[in-house]
Amino acid sequence: MLDQSYYDKTDEIIAVYGKKAASLIPIMQDIQGVYRYLPGELLTYVAEQIGITEAKAYSVATFYENFSFEPKGKYVIKVCDGTACHVRKSAPILDTFTKELGLSNKKHTTDDMLFTVETVSCLGACGLAPTVMVNEDVHPKMTPEKAVELLQTLRGGDVK
Repeated sequence: MLDQSYYDKTDEIIAVYGKKAASLIPIMQDIQGVYRYLPGELLTYVAEQIGITEAKAYSVATFYENFSFEPKGKYVIKVCDGTACHVRKSAPILDTFTKELGLSNKKHTTDDMLFTVETVSCLGACGLAPTVMVNEDVHPKMTPEKAVELLQTLRGGDVK
């Protein structure tokens, strides 16, 4: 059960876009922008408020990879494992992040909600491979050593 403040904030977001079915995606984007994930209870609430079925709202939310029903950390680290990055050894970089943060194949977010580590198929920066993205910032030509330094910088709050 979510606190009433979640619903109040959602009402503010809905007011910006209007109570219409076409507003679903921007409303979901804004909710995820505020909470770093899309709480299922809010998706159900949004569906009711804009006059669509809960099934329709969930089908849209699950269709797009960008929406997450799991809470994410303050820093979302995306490790590219596309062909160029994989060939240039992205796997040891992923292993370094996972080991340094105490994560696993089943656990992607640290308990303190500071870091989430994800593997992505392509970041579109093949010439900079291997590439890592932290939130909106691209970190090119990554190495395991640079990964450790990056985590130290992020822990110190030097990055957005």
